[in-house]
Amino acid sequence: MIPPATTPDFLAKAGWDGAAVVPLAGDASFRRYFRVLDGGRRAVLMDAPPPHEDPRPFIAIAEHLTAEGFAAPRILARDLDQGLVLIEDFGDLRIKEHMEADPADELAVYGRAVDLIADLHRLPPADLPAYDRAVYQREVGLLTQWYCPAIDLPVDVDAYIAAWDAVLPLVEGSASPTVTVLRDYHAENIMLIDRAESHGLGLLDFQDALAGHPAYDLVSLLQDARRDVPVEVEAAMLAHYKAIASPPGDFDAAYAVLGAQRNAKIIGIFTRLWKRDGKPRYLSYLPRMWGLLERDLAHPALAPVADWFAANIPADKRHDALKEFATA
Repeated sequence: MIPPATTPDFLAKAGWDGAAVVPLAGDASFRRYFRVLDGGRRAVLMDAPPPHEDPRPFIAIAEHLTAEGFAAPRILARDLDQGLVLIEDFGDLRIKEHMEADPADELAVYGRAVDLIADLHRLPPADLPAYDRAVYQREVGLLTQWYCPAIDLPVDVDAYIAAWDAVLPLVEGSASPTVTVLRDYHAENIMLIDRAESHGLGLLDFQDALAGHPAYDLVSLLQDARRDVPVEVEAAMLAHYKAIASPPGDFDAAYAVLGAQRNAKIIGIFTRLWKRDGKPRYLSYLPRMWGLLERDLAHPALAPVADWFAANIPADKRHDALKEFATA
């Protein structure tokens, strides 16, 4: 976590000459984050190195969200050629850490997060590509591309694609409005901030936003890959969203389909992070992801996909099945 060599010159041009730069975090991509300290001022430096990363989508969505009254980080300076962006610092208190310190506040905080996403869904979507069949299929394909080979399991890929083709029309044909889908709306990307607007919540990691179905970000929040959200909290928050947003059609079925789609994708992504990128810590999340996926597959709307899993990936090849391969 050493900042790029061009950092001092970038900060000097941005009016932060001589500021201290300390490591803050990395993530599942090539992006890295540093805290910039200058007396009483604080900011965050995003290092999104080209050609691996492009910070322009983050900037565009941040500015869109801010213009709509949501708390996205203000863009303080940018150098797109270097992939450096200086952004507002929302501090260190994420929902995840707050829940660890004060679990009794879970319903209240998650209620605010659901209120925020309902507010976003009342607005026309940002000018974004569609979250369509091609994207859904490309994403679920990560499971058969990465997880199945990692456990040395041959599967019927054509039947897998066909099973998803059988259930995705339920989402695509939904009467629900097309909305801005942040895509990584969960407890590690939502900050608790001292502001009246945006329900006191700061938004991060939305550069992959698309225009799609409103159930997706609820799944991201309530079927969290990195922390256990109690089933009763998930049910209460889903009911809360339906009460305040009145989504049309069979919203529960769409929620289950997108839950299965997202969780299958994440199993593939976390396997790839271990296998290709040398990040084995993501394997510890797989038992949770399999549990969530199996719960979604139990919904009748997922019957074709559930049948494929039953026929192709037996129970002993799920959950902790990668452990023996990761330690071999």
